[in-house]
Amino acid sequence: MRRLGFTLLTALTLAACIPPMARAQAPPGPLPPKPGAEVQQPPKDPPQIKVKVNLVSTPVIVRDARGQLVLTLDKPDFRVFDNNVEQKIDDFDLGGEPLSVVVAIETSSRVEPLLPAVRKTGIMITQSILGPNAESALLQFDDSVREVLPFGADHDSMEKAVASLKQGFSGNVLYDALARGVGMLTERPPERRRVLLVISEAADTESEAKLGEVLREAQLSNVTIYSVGLSTTAALLRKNPAARGPKPIGPEGTFPVPGRAGQPQTPTSEQQEVWRNADLLQLAVWAVTTLARTAGDNSLKVAATATGGTHSPAFKDGSIETALSEIGAELHAQYTLTYRISGENLYGYHEIRVELARPDLKSRSRPGYYLAN
Repeated sequence: MRRLGFTLLTALTLAACIPPMARAQAPPGPLPPKPGAEVQQPPKDPPQIKVKVNLVSTPVIVRDARGQLVLTLDKPDFRVFDNNVEQKIDDFDLGGEPLSVVVAIETSSRVEPLLPAVRKTGIMITQSILGPNAESALLQFDDSVREVLPFGADHDSMEKAVASLKQGFSGNVLYDALARGVGMLTERPPERRRVLLVISEAADTESEAKLGEVLREAQLSNVTIYSVGLSTTAALLRKNPAARGPKPIGPEGTFPVPGRAGQPQTPTSEQQEVWRNADLLQLAVWAVTTLARTAGDNSLKVAATATGGTHSPAFKDGSIETALSEIGAELHAQYTLTYRISGENLYGYHEIRVELARPDLKSRSRPGYYLAN
């Protein structure tokens, strides 16, 4: 009995030391279902990945034959087409949605003689452009971009900040300022109308941002760019005649006197001639589609055209105030049409076309937008 007990104890001890995997191996393959159990079948239609539907908003300005703004139209008076496919207008508004406005002002030494007039525009910005529910921010730029005033609804602060702008250095990073303004507006609530007001010359000297990239982002973020073009020629004429030397016969950086026949003046003269003669709408589409770095002297005009805004050249002090007044009138008479993209080709450039029920009226809207893969 003692030997039997010892033998049983030894056997149990050895069995406990054997790993479980060695004691029982699972049969290969899936386990067969139990008798009478219902076998689960794979789904007939596998789950599909759905493309996110994008909301598109386009501002529309309507004028009559005399150029007067028309404020009496309603939703049925508009038809909107996206890549020639008519869209259902989901939302319709006339100047009612609150504004988010970024004001970007060049303060470089290139426009120093014009800065006294620019500093007086604060009250025009608050009274003509910003409504009672608007919020605004202020940027100034020369060879860098600086935020002078963050977003807020205090109009007095905007007026004081504009009046206190200081002259900067000689550079002009216009495209970087556009990129900064568009980025700030992109973060604002989507129900607000987003406007970037730029007061600057068109030349860009050293920006890292590309104009085409900025405009593509502005279109996707429903940002409208309005520009008031400062003139370096006007600034030059206001300087002391003894300090400025002989009066130039052409804009800075150009060659108004023809060179010898058959000899190019500069490596970029051919491209400048293309920019000068091209249609602004075509330039806007080209800049957005190709992510162009610049559009030369047309940069501000192209930025406004690509986003549904306007460009106003300002040679005199009064023309700056007039331009701001006209911009304010448009913003408060602006129709906004919102729709969800429908159609087969979602990616690439989308052309927007707005038609009116009344043929005696003319409309202006942004030409389109670009959706990357």
